[in-house]
Amino acid sequence: MPVATEGSIVAGIDGSRSAKTAAMWAADDASRRGLPLRLVHVYRIPVAKMPGVLPPEEKIRAGFAHQGQEWISEARKAVLERFPKLVVETAVREWSAVPALIQESATATMVVLGSRGLGGFTGPLIGSTAVSLARHGHCPVVVARGRRHDGPLPQEGRIVVGTDGSPTSEAALGFAFDEARLRDTGLTVVRTWSEVIDHGEIRPHLLDLDPAEIEADERKSVGEQVAPWQEKYPDVPVEVVVRRGRPIRTLLDFGIEAWLVVVGCRGRGGFEGMLLGSTSQALVAHSECPVAVVRPAVPDEGPVDARP
Repeated sequence: MPVATEGSIVAGIDGSRSAKTAAMWAADDASRRGLPLRLVHVYRIPVAKMPGVLPPEEKIRAGFAHQGQEWISEARKAVLERFPKLVVETAVREWSAVPALIQESATATMVVLGSRGLGGFTGPLIGSTAVSLARHGHCPVVVARGRRHDGPLPQEGRIVVGTDGSPTSEAALGFAFDEARLRDTGLTVVRTWSEVIDHGEIRPHLLDLDPAEIEADERKSVGEQVAPWQEKYPDVPVEVVVRRGRPIRTLLDFGIEAWLVVVGCRGRGGFEGMLLGSTSQALVAHSECPVAVVRPAVPDEGPVDARP
């Protein structure tokens, strides 16, 4: 397997239209960042239950590898037609998709997936693939999709980021500010609140709570969280939205007009569990723009598997 360039942007390729869309999204971001693009196809030889009927395993392996290389070549050609100066690396790997992409993420700036596929990143499993990468990967994960799974991606719009004040949302804010800078677009920072739940726990003395005070506290909190990032990115126009309601519904609403929605994979309150359960499926399945899942930096957890 060719060694990946440190910091490259990885796109998962499986021959589907969705994967080609993901490759183009990744290529655009790589071009803006001045980074190489790495196109990766992962295949796995199915277990033969009728070995006397099927061709020899080596012949099956060669067929899978050849098909993967064709898909990679098609994606590479399409990318270079639009971004002729982009450095494009390729890899066809025999393994399982999730551990292979987790390994790729160790040296990548981000991993980009389509929202529906044919092969290694197939259909309903794309949600679980993104979930696993968000849990165990080492870089942000982007699911590139538009209003329809195989439809075009939005060509303009603001970046939207969900935050709850947790370390995870700090990482998401940093990613969102950087993308807004690269895209020369505005950033909408969203904080939701509830009269019942406070940072994952039921609020005490519910009957004595003043909703206006809760909202004021949340506005103060999000303002303090965003201020350092505004100082670091003074040219990014920022809008802060504090809204009573459910985080997923709020983010889906803002995603209708957005170019990208950014969330953390874990949170302390309003976005707790983001991309770890039903919320993940809702965003990946129903968002009308790409979704980026950002995990905070953590100490090295050790290799998932050292196989190539």
